[in-house]
Amino acid sequence: MTNHLHDLVLSRTMAASSAALWRCWTEPQLLERWFCPKPWFVTDARIDLTPGGEFACTMNGPGGEKFPSLGVVLAAEPGKRLVTTDAFKPGWIPSDRAFLTTEITLEDQGDGTTLYTATARHWSDEAKQEHEAMGFHEGWGAAGVQLEALAQTL
Repeated sequence: MTNHLHDLVLSRTMAASSAALWRCWTEPQLLERWFCPKPWFVTDARIDLTPGGEFACTMNGPGGEKFPSLGVVLAAEPGKRLVTTDAFKPGWIPSDRAFLTTEITLEDQGDGTTLYTATARHWSDEAKQEHEAMGFHEGWGAAGVQLEALAQTL
């Protein structure tokens, strides 16, 4: 997919199958094991892969911080593509604060590796800049390392 003006993108080849990476993204008990860079961690993950289904979790910080995230699945192509957004709550209820749409693509490379691309598409330049300042590249990069390590164990 073409990058848009307000996108932040992490793309790298991972030494894991697309099937294993897909499981890590779509099985709540696995998502909780890698989704935030340590020492942060995730609890209460809920994933319903039907369009409009819930995609939610709570990100927890080492100092007791809690950041609940609630959104919906827009598209799910098993083993290939997952698109979620916080623009809606389950039931297609508009969110109070839409921040981004996330698109994950997985492309098997034929040698046991997968081209993994995570795109964070923001509604505005301000939201993109806020996400960059929060540490998008470092945080999503560290989480990507954790994702790859977990996928290698499956």
